[in-house]
Amino acid sequence: MDKKYKTIAKLGMFSKGLIYFLSGILTLMTALNLGGSTSGKSQVFDFIKKQPFGMALLVVIAAGLVCYAIWRFVQSIKNPEHIEDDWKGKTKRVAYFLSGIIYLVFSFLAVRHLWSSSSGGGGKSVLSSLSPTLFTILFILIGVALIIKAGYHIKQAYQKEFMKRFSISDRKWHKAAKNAGYFGFYARGFVILIIAYFFLRAGLYSKENEVKGTKEAFSFLQESDYGTILMATAAAGLAAYGLFIILLSRYRRFDA
Repeated sequence: MDKKYKTIAKLGMFSKGLIYFLSGILTLMTALNLGGSTSGKSQVFDFIKKQPFGMALLVVIAAGLVCYAIWRFVQSIKNPEHIEDDWKGKTKRVAYFLSGIIYLVFSFLAVRHLWSSSSGGGGKSVLSSLSPTLFTILFILIGVALIIKAGYHIKQAYQKEFMKRFSISDRKWHKAAKNAGYFGFYARGFVILIIAYFFLRAGLYSKENEVKGTKEAFSFLQESDYGTILMATAAAGLAAYGLFIILLSRYRRFDA
């Protein structure tokens, strides 16, 4: 594989991991009454912006997210890792392409925070122009897609498939990284299931044109029975997922 694609992929993975790690840590601090806040992508960008050299770091992270989006497009279109051309492989490549679009949106959010501290949900004004029927169909489709994505993460954790693309078996911290990934993939799948519930509920019942994400998922956990424990566990898992991606961005295998 072309070396530039490997570099792009690793930079992108590092930025992705950092965002998930910070989101989990900030939410965990809230659950333990140590400060912080329930955090999604937008809140993480706000946090980074307020740090020393935050503006420069935000530029770097935005560039990293663009790199990750490019890598997903490369996986989808050029297929450098030789994904099989059966229905399963084609589905995976379509998912990679959609993931690329999503991370381009995240990079746009990071760039927007360079000029504005506003972190309000930008989706409501756009979605309000949709017809009720189109709105219902769109949110139900997104909810179903998120359920599939959550199932994929849980399957990866259960079958330990997430280790297949990493060359760390000879590292002393191999077991610790594996456990972090195991915990992280389960946690991320769990949080995505909650977000899927929000979309399905909005599409089927409430008709509120409001996009909800990770921050609202953590708030939902906090308000439930055993809320603090559930939120702290999910937040720690998301931080573990981010740490796993950061640590292994260097050791990603790109062979067929």
